[in-house]
Amino acid sequence: MKTLTILTAAALLAGAPAFAQSNTTATTTPLAATTKVDTSTFIKTVPSANEFEIQSSKLAEQQATDADVKAFAKQMIADHTKAGEEFKAALAQGQTTSATAPSGPALQPKEQKMLDELKSASGDQFQAKYIEMQTNAHKEAVALFSGYAKSGDDPAMKEFAKKTLPTLQMHEKHVKELAAAHQG
Repeated sequence: MKTLTILTAAALLAGAPAFAQSNTTATTTPLAATTKVDTSTFIKTVPSANEFEIQSSKLAEQQATDADVKAFAKQMIADHTKAGEEFKAALAQGQTTSATAPSGPALQPKEQKMLDELKSASGDQFQAKYIEMQTNAHKEAVALFSGYAKSGDDPAMKEFAKKTLPTLQMHEKHVKELAAAHQG
């Protein structure tokens, strides 16, 4: 279960760039829903997305106004930290070459922009933006992990995607419930 949570967190992070593109459109076509996800894209997307989930959730633990949002953030930190560890283990077991290996936990420009936007928000505005970003990130992460679980060509990474997907789906459901509870 912990492995799934970590994988889910990584998947969520992978989806973060999609919601950074538009704050108003929640109907973005999932990245991997209809397309094959190649190993290079998967391996380069997951660490940045995962790091965004951790950093944004650390902010939410401090700045969110409601206990349920803070509890969700705490769970995201725990799950995505574990997912990061599981990702590294799968990477070490996989067929990845140095050309496709991630360079580190640094955020990609889209995730950095979203994190900066979140840092500039406060109070109810912060919480609403955090929930929106988490909703979009999880939608994209589920699509990414689902796509790679179906079409991935690195057995270790494919297994990681399959194991993490249920956790990401659980996060997606939970954040949708938060969004419904905090409409307004």
